[in-house]
Amino acid sequence: MSQSNILLEAGTNELEVVEFYLDEFVAPSGEAPQLDENGQPVPAPSYRGYYGVNVAKVLEIIRMPKVTELPEVQHPSVLGAFNLRSRIIPLVDLAMWLGKTHPINEEQPKTIVTEFNNVTTAFMVSGVNRIHRISWEQVEPPNKYVAAVSNNTVIGVVKLEDRIIFLLDLEKVVANLNPKLGLRLDDLGKDWSNSGYRALVADDSALVREMLRDLMEKAGFTVEVVSNGRAAWERLEDIKRRCEEDGQPISDFVHVVVSDIEMPVMDGLNLTHRIKTDHVLSKLPVILFSSLITDKLRHKGDSVGADDQISKPEVTQLARRAMVLIKAREEEAAAVAGGKHMTSQAV
Repeated sequence: MSQSNILLEAGTNELEVVEFYLDEFVAPSGEAPQLDENGQPVPAPSYRGYYGVNVAKVLEIIRMPKVTELPEVQHPSVLGAFNLRSRIIPLVDLAMWLGKTHPINEEQPKTIVTEFNNVTTAFMVSGVNRIHRISWEQVEPPNKYVAAVSNNTVIGVVKLEDRIIFLLDLEKVVANLNPKLGLRLDDLGKDWSNSGYRALVADDSALVREMLRDLMEKAGFTVEVVSNGRAAWERLEDIKRRCEEDGQPISDFVHVVVSDIEMPVMDGLNLTHRIKTDHVLSKLPVILFSSLITDKLRHKGDSVGADDQISKPEVTQLARRAMVLIKAREEEAAAVAGGKHMTSQAV
C-alpha cells in the first residue's frame, strides 16, 4: 500500500483508517501457561482488540522482517531495526508498548511501516483487517476513562456495527521512545519581538494544546486553545458576528489560526477550507501544524488554501513563521488603506 493510492479530496472532513488488531493473552497476571499431557503449551485464551491509524501515515504493510537488535534501547518494545530498500527502520512491538502479553499461539504478525513528523517507524501488530473510509464526525473523542487506561494513547473512537476501533496516537509512542522527537522551543534570539499578537490553536491532544499554549506564550503570543476544528470554527463565527455588528476588523480578536490536521468531529483541512472560503475570514492566516506535513501530503494543505504548513515538532519555526504571515497581512492591509486614501484625495 502506498500513499499515492489515497484518493480522498482534501477538505471534505473524511479520512481513511487502516484497521489492525492486537491479540492479548488474558490469563491472570503471574500465572504460567498451562501444559498438556505431552508437556506442550495449551493454546492460551486471548482477547482481540481493534485499532486504527490514518492511512496518510502508512507507507506500507509488510510481513515480519528479519530484525537486528539495537544496543541500549530505551524500552523493551523496541525489538531492533531492519533494512527496507536501503532504509534502516526501527521496529516497535506495539502490544508490548501498550503493556499487553502476546498469546502463545499467535499467528505470523504483520508490520505497519509509518511516516510522520519526518520520521519513519515500523510497528509490529497481530494482523491487519481492512481500510475504512469515514467522516471525522464519526470519530468520537475518548472519554476520561478510556484516556486514562490507555495512558492518553487513544485519540479517537470509531463505533462500527460489531466492534469498536481505537485510533492510536502513534506520535506519542515515538516521542516517548525518543524524547528528542517531542515538541521543543529553541532560543528565539535577541532580535525577537512580539507585540501581543493573538493566536487561536486547535489540537485534539490536551498535552499538545497546553504545550503549544506555553511555548507560544513564551514567544509573546496571547493564545486561545480549542480541542477540534468544529470548536475553532464556532469560535471564529462568534468573532465574525462581533466584527460585523461593531464594524471591527478580525485582527482586533485574532491574528493567526494554528491547527492540527487529525481531529475528531472536524479536521484541520476542513477548518482551513471553511476559513478560506468565507468572505470575512479568508484573509486570516492559517498554519497547519501537524505530523502529516510531508512532501507527499503537502498538496492537501495547499488545495484548501493553508498559508503555511509546518511539521511537528518545530515549534520555534511555528512562532517565527506565524509572525511573518501576520506582518505580511498588516503590510497588505496598510497598502490597501493607503491606496484608498490616495484615491479619495484624487477625487
